[in-house]
Amino acid sequence: MNILFFLTPKSEVAYINEDDTLRQALEKMEHHKYSAVPIISRTGRYVGTLTEGDLLWGIKNQYNLNLKGAEKIPVTAVRRRLDNRPVKADADMEDLIGKVLNQNFVPVLDDQKCFIGIITRKDIIKYFYQKCELARQRSGQNAGNEASYKKTDISEAVRLRSREEMMI
Repeated sequence: MNILFFLTPKSEVAYINEDDTLRQALEKMEHHKYSAVPIISRTGRYVGTLTEGDLLWGIKNQYNLNLKGAEKIPVTAVRRRLDNRPVKADADMEDLIGKVLNQNFVPVLDDQKCFIGIITRKDIIKYFYQKCELARQRSGQNAGNEASYKKTDISEAVRLRSREEMMI
């Protein structure tokens, strides 16, 4: 399967530029309610991932700050514990699954190593859950089994919630 099926394009991803300030990063993460965001260079290359933890430890250990002082510090000055490992657009599912197990999102890069979007763990889980439900329905396991009705009710609730999120 082509991993681009799961791609959230760069145009729909909240990210920060490497020359953004700490304050800009904090405000963007707060606004989008993200706990981690990709850092992108002005040339479009993936630089790394900034997390809430990186910000908190950076503020505690490196800087004695208020928000005014945070306007002068570039996000790249904050030490990052770990960057989300990216995949190339032509990666296979095994490589993607290996990374998404340990990361909330996987940055996707083109052949020039430019950031083109992300693939979220949530999208992968939703895809495989829907495949399992479809296989279960095709195999007829739902007929006459009271426990399966509960599972069907749950899967319907998940599908409805997914549709609501898409509409927002």
